[in-house]
Amino acid sequence: MTRVAAIDCGTNSVRLLIADVHADTLTDVERRMEIVRLGQGVDRTGRLAPEALERTFTAMRGYAELIERHGASAVRVVATSATRDAANRQDFVDGVRRIFGVEPEVITGAEEAELSFAGATRDLVRLSPETGLPTPDGTRPPYLVFDIGGGSTEFVIGSTHVEAALSVDIGCVRLTERHLRGSAAPPSPEVVEAIVADIDDALDRVSEKVPVERALTLVGLAGSVTTVAGIALELPEYDPVKIHHSRIPANRAHDISRRLLEMTHDERAAIGVMHPGRVDVIGAGALILDRILRRYGFTEVIVSEHDILDGIAWSASKL
Repeated sequence: MTRVAAIDCGTNSVRLLIADVHADTLTDVERRMEIVRLGQGVDRTGRLAPEALERTFTAMRGYAELIERHGASAVRVVATSATRDAANRQDFVDGVRRIFGVEPEVITGAEEAELSFAGATRDLVRLSPETGLPTPDGTRPPYLVFDIGGGSTEFVIGSTHVEAALSVDIGCVRLTERHLRGSAAPPSPEVVEAIVADIDDALDRVSEKVPVERALTLVGLAGSVTTVAGIALELPEYDPVKIHHSRIPANRAHDISRRLLEMTHDERAAIGVMHPGRVDVIGAGALILDRILRRYGFTEVIVSEHDILDGIAWSASKL
């Protein structure tokens, strides 16, 4: 058994997973998430804001204490969209090195997609010892896995391994800052149309690079998708056990996306499953999910609580 620590630093949140890895099982010891909005203003300025860096480092210092307390033998820190785009990303790298004693890996979109795929599908893919084929667990490969982040969305298709992947610059924070600008009021139809145009342009690029038409199962990851799932399941509060591997019909996702965009800030904040850090960006995130379902014609999305963070943990066990 190996105890590992995985840190995923995205545009909107920084997350920690401390887990025990044994053979083909990953057992959680600690799983934490803090909304730090590291990507605040990056789309506009091209730089990480000092206050965003400090929020991130504060959360990371708490994570470092947990890692030391639990005695993880391997630590891997992965950073994604916001730090790829930032001119001052060395400030981030230096701060992470001071806190964890390891170099953060600012990974490419393709690497991000591969880690997300590994984390999301490891417990979906069950191979029969007799045939070597996936067992009838209710899902059918190939899987199209998408991970809606703050700054980008990753798409990857595969069965037991990655066959094609692409990262595109649409994310819930990026689109919110570009079009909604922190408004507490519902967006106008013209603003929604502009967001849809950005999403559809990105999905055009996905269709050119990823053979989405081959996919038989759609798997959605990250906070925008899991929040929509919690609303669809009518949960009074966020429950990852009930959300994990839930199946959300496309028409339900379309309805929730529409309603979230029609709500005021306070109405969204009053939703039981809503994390306070997602209130401002959930409208754009839900709209990305809505357009993916419409564009690619899936009747449902399978929601996974296991994602890039779990993929990082699996990879850390090999360090």
